[in-house]
Amino acid sequence: MDPVERLYLDALMADPAVPAHSLRPQLLAGARARRRPAAPTAAWAEPYAGRVAAMDALLAEAADDDWSRVIVEGWTLQELVAHLAAKDGLLAASVGAPVLGPPVDTTDSLARTRDLQAYERSRSSEQTRRDWRAQADALCRHLADLDPATAATLDGLEAGLGDHILGRSLETWIHTADAARTARVRLPDPIAEHIHPTADLCARLLPWTMLLSGMDGGAGHTLHLTLTGDGGGEWRIPLGAEETTPGTPDVSITADVVAFCFLLGGRGDPVAFPAELGGDLALARDVLTAAPALSGP
Repeated sequence: MDPVERLYLDALMADPAVPAHSLRPQLLAGARARRRPAAPTAAWAEPYAGRVAAMDALLAEAADDDWSRVIVEGWTLQELVAHLAAKDGLLAASVGAPVLGPPVDTTDSLARTRDLQAYERSRSSEQTRRDWRAQADALCRHLADLDPATAATLDGLEAGLGDHILGRSLETWIHTADAARTARVRLPDPIAEHIHPTADLCARLLPWTMLLSGMDGGAGHTLHLTLTGDGGGEWRIPLGAEETTPGTPDVSITADVVAFCFLLGGRGDPVAFPAELGGDLALARDVLTAAPALSGP
């Protein structure tokens, strides 16, 4: 089976031990008829396209009362989808892709989120879902002709487009999991080929999360990071934000790759995070404490 096709099918399967009371785990036939394949895009953007497809499969079976249920940040499912569309649209605007919805008059994602949420509250949930998916697909199609090193800006952060898209992939993955958890629907992780580049982004962000958290003790130190499970790997990371060459590791962290990605995405308690620590234990704990520093709603 095509790996992305597996995403749609697995996203529609509920845990048989869980009562089917929300987002209809009894879905299957009707939902399979309505699911849409991931939009064609560049190979480097496929992790994002795959998570969009998985979220869309989940939304396909949301009943009216599911859309008004609070998921995260005090937002209903409809407002959460509007938030995803807002950030996707701002990134699209940064690289010249089509932008749907009301005219963009801000570059701040929370301001754009408020604008889109207000706009979507007067519309049906199906219109919200349709336009979010159309925005994501338009971005995916536009990426097919772009280099991942293309400069792009989102929320004032200029970085390579490839990293911004991996950031969109991680956020879409996390919010899909938020929605699935609220509905008590079992949702599979992405395939390993999509997890690994996302984990690589998270690993490379660690020096910046340390800097943003005011923990400058990482300068001059190198972390040996081992992430286990499908899509994991090993990294040697200089913990000083301006350092580019790793030295001999003097601190080590071993953790599950999915749990680590979610920690960077603001899901998980850094203090209780399950990991094997070695070397400078105080520095290892600082790395974990700082890890969610770049996460946001």
